[in-house]
Amino acid sequence: MKIEEYLETLPKNLLSGEDVQLPEKSLREIFKFLNLRKEDIFFHLGCNNEKGVEIAVNEFKVTKAIGIDNNLKKIQNAQKNMEGKNINTELIHQNIEEANISDATVILFWFTDENVINKMIKKFDKLKPGTKIITIWGPLPNCLPDKVNFPYIINKVPFKKAENLQEQLLAVFGVKCIDFVTAWEFAERYTKSISGSEVKNDRFLTIIQTLIIWINAKELGVVCTEEVPESIKTYINIMKMHFDIDFEHLLK
Repeated sequence: MKIEEYLETLPKNLLSGEDVQLPEKSLREIFKFLNLRKEDIFFHLGCNNEKGVEIAVNEFKVTKAIGIDNNLKKIQNAQKNMEGKNINTELIHQNIEEANISDATVILFWFTDENVINKMIKKFDKLKPGTKIITIWGPLPNCLPDKVNFPYIINKVPFKKAENLQEQLLAVFGVKCIDFVTAWEFAERYTKSISGSEVKNDRFLTIIQTLIIWINAKELGVVCTEEVPESIKTYINIMKMHFDIDFEHLLK
């Protein structure tokens, strides 16, 4: 089957990041990268559980941490876990598009749904200058990142607009062109950032992400060579022969 057809077989909430809970080690990496401080008011949009807000308050001493999620069961469970801990957190059951985030100085935002992203961009644009929005894998649409430690990307209000996708892609990867080594390195970083203790599928995910990165770069005209690298050909063949997942049509 084509890679697009394979992705369609996966749960939509998994693809969107909605059901992927970031490991605690990744949350700490994100907060260190953000230089989270005691003056900050931190919002975790699509929080899944209480871990992000709890770590932000307990370990990084932020003024307040707010987690928002539209899954009532998850929020109720998170609230139960926070009972009796007496720290300045708030866990809210709400659609993030309707949430009041005007007090935020730092926001963790990991969504792939274009409708959600486009609505939130309008809200983010109205936030006070200097507010940081950290995303995972890619920056906000049409924006240049303020700072990158891939796969973590800081976008700062007011946003810097990218002239085109090529400029945005190269700004994220910090290179003049994309080759196999770059694609693999960044795919592996992403895989490690979202992996918990279950790592048996990490290599499979890394291969898929590597191929996607390189093929997207080729479409944008920012690969280092016009010829398809042997390593890319090898992994395309592996995906076809062992998993019946086809990437070849994307190279035509």
